[in-house]
Amino acid sequence: MADPHYQPITRKSFLRKVLLGVGGLVGLMMGAGVYGYNWERNVLQVERLSVTLPSLPKSFQGTKLVHFSDVHLGHYLEPQDLQKITDRIIAEQPDLICFTGDLVDESTRALSAAVPILSQLQAPLGKYAVLGNHDYRLSEQMVIRNALTASGFEVLDNRNVPLTKNDDQVYVAGVDDVLHGVPNIQQALTAIPEGKTVILLAHEPDFADEAVNYPVHLQLSGHSHGGQVRLPIIGHLMTPKLAHKYVQGMYQVGNHSMQVYTNRGIGTTILPVRLFCRPELTVLTLR
Repeated sequence: MADPHYQPITRKSFLRKVLLGVGGLVGLMMGAGVYGYNWERNVLQVERLSVTLPSLPKSFQGTKLVHFSDVHLGHYLEPQDLQKITDRIIAEQPDLICFTGDLVDESTRALSAAVPILSQLQAPLGKYAVLGNHDYRLSEQMVIRNALTASGFEVLDNRNVPLTKNDDQVYVAGVDDVLHGVPNIQQALTAIPEGKTVILLAHEPDFADEAVNYPVHLQLSGHSHGGQVRLPIIGHLMTPKLAHKYVQGMYQVGNHSMQVYTNRGIGTTILPVRLFCRPELTVLTLR
C-alpha cells in the first residue's frame, strides 16, 4: 500500500537542495578562508616544553632556548610584523636563540628593514641560524646570509660552535639547506669531542633520518609550517618535500635517543592562510 504521506521529490526541489548544499559548502570555505587570513595567521602561539638531553652538563641545566623559523618576510608579513615577533622573543629573556631558515619568501626587498629589528635580539649564549630552501629561491642566499650576520646571528653553514659555561660545553651545529644547498653533516660536526651534547639546526625536519647516524642529541627544524592548513581529525592536508615524517612538535627518531623538534613557523607561503595551525614560537628548557 502506498504511503499517503509520501511526496515524490520534484526536479525543482532536488535542484534547490543541491544549490543550498553547495552554497553552504562554499560559504563555509569562504568563512574558513577569511578566518585563516584575518585572524589565525596573525595570532602567535608560544609552545613551551622541557627537553631532556642525557649528556647535558650541569651548568646548562635549565637553559632557555627560543626557536623560531620560516618568517617568509615579504609574503604578507612585513617588518612591523617581525617587530612584534622580536618583542615576544625579547620578553622570554632567552639564554640561546636558534632560527632554522626561510627568512624571506621570494623577495629580499625588506631585508634592510629587518636587520635593525633582528639586531635587537640578545642572548648570553648567542644567536644561531641556518638557511632554508626559500632563502635560495632567487639565488641570493649570500645576501640573506649577510643580513643574518649583520643582525648578530652566526650562520652555521656546515659547521659548529661551542657554548661554554663554567668550563662545561655544549655544541650547536648547522647544515646548509638540504634541498638547494650543499649539506655536509660530517663537516658540520668536525672536531666535536666525543660525548658532548650536540644540538643540530637543519631546515628540513626529515633530515633527522640522516642525522640520527651521527652523535646528535636534538635536531631543530622548520620547513613544514605544520601543514599550514589542518583539519580536525584529519590533520595536515599536505607538507613540502622532506617534511612528511616529522610535521610538527617533538619526535623521537626511531629507537634512538635522538629527538627532533619541528616548529610550525611564523609566516606563510603560497596562500596567506593558516587553519587550525597557528604560527609558533618555541621555548625549550634544557634538562
